[in-house]
Amino acid sequence: MKQHTRHVITVALTIGVLAAGVGAFVYSGVYNIGADDPHTRPVFAVMQTLRERAIQVRSKDIAAPNLDDPQLILKGAGQYAAMCMGCHLAPGRKDSEIRSGLYPQPPNLSQQRVGPREAFWIIKHGIKMSAMPAWGSSHDDDTLWSMVAFLQKLPDMTPAQYKDMVAKAPPDEDMDMGDEDAYSSANMKGMNMHGAAGHSDGVTARP
Repeated sequence: MKQHTRHVITVALTIGVLAAGVGAFVYSGVYNIGADDPHTRPVFAVMQTLRERAIQVRSKDIAAPNLDDPQLILKGAGQYAAMCMGCHLAPGRKDSEIRSGLYPQPPNLSQQRVGPREAFWIIKHGIKMSAMPAWGSSHDDDTLWSMVAFLQKLPDMTPAQYKDMVAKAPPDEDMDMGDEDAYSSANMKGMNMHGAAGHSDGVTARP
């Protein structure tokens, strides 16, 4: 019994010392949180695993609509050009002003395909400590699914095909009326709406 008690006390003290050490490290401010100073490999690995598992667990039961619907894809093209392209690029684009200053770098969605369920969850809920906003706070699920549908086609598009589809896309019905001119301009120029408006989205972003 005494041995068991000593073991419990030892474990409790160890946990207390570790907690105090972590608290002292955090409060000291010694860890550079600046976006221009990459995480150490262990920290990056932990953050990456945490992000991937969190998304997988929360998106596994999501049911997707018909993502091959041409009208859904077309609508998604306009949404992507207005809200995503500045960070996630488009066919023929290698970088952007806002993307170059982001850490971690957002994935180039013109070159890689994200699974539909994971993409929907990320677009709707965003990712903490990144530049990925939660678009579900301002757009309905149908609109978010249109973006997911478009993302499934994007990696196979040429720059000309992308430009043509964006030009034919309908306007963003969820956008405030006062933003219509800005949206139209962004759609034509292939700019990212929240990037063009100077919104830093400093919250990870993040698909």
